[in-house]
Amino acid sequence: MPVFEYECQNCGRVFEELVASNRVADSEIECPACNQHTARKRMSAPAIGGFSTPSTGTASAPACGHGGFT
Repeated sequence: MPVFEYECQNCGRVFEELVASNRVADSEIECPACNQHTARKRMSAPAIGGFSTPSTGTASAPACGHGGFT
């Protein structure tokens, strides 16, 4: 299920919501701060997987579960 970022038009709170489908209307999303149904989906950057090497200048093998793409 995708996670979408919303902003409440009533109180201004920005929050994330796990939504079963992108067909769920914004009016069905309840703000966790003020309990209103005035949230609007925000544009957000996509999450990109992978790993980075330490900034110490020495490259080491990634930890278990952090191997990046193969």
